[in-house]
Amino acid sequence: MTETRDDNVTWLTQEAYDRLSAELEYLSGPGRIEIADRIEAAREEGDLRENGGYHAAKEEQGKIEARIAHLQSVLSTARVGQAPQREGVVSPGMTVTIKFEGDDEEMTFLLASREESGAPIDVYSPKSPLGEAINGKKAGEKATYKLPNGKEATVEIIDAVPYNGGA
Repeated sequence: MTETRDDNVTWLTQEAYDRLSAELEYLSGPGRIEIADRIEAAREEGDLRENGGYHAAKEEQGKIEARIAHLQSVLSTARVGQAPQREGVVSPGMTVTIKFEGDDEEMTFLLASREESGAPIDVYSPKSPLGEAINGKKAGEKATYKLPNGKEATVEIIDAVPYNGGA
């Protein structure tokens, strides 16, 4: 069970791992060359203090380098496959149904890495305040977490089942 709560592991599907690896390979190679060429071309236009193209290209370069660092971090801790799961216990890779205290409406989402974009349902990170509060909880248990405005919210875990890929 401790493995599912390991903050240093990012569980990814093979598809997500391959997509992120390809993006990293592109940004690290051709992406860097393209932005360096754009910076050099803008530099040749003259006075850098008033050269909007140069400053835009340098800003883009910063964004690319930040994305490369993020991808390297995610992929260095990635494990391909499903996190070990137990039906009824919230963990990454589970479809979770919760109900907010004082509200009868239920909310269902996938608890997974944000890198698992493309899921047909909402994705909440296990590292988000809600994700951290419910991770490891069982159906029927309650969890309280802090909202961005500083207030607290309490949710009841209705169900937690392995994610089936939207099937």
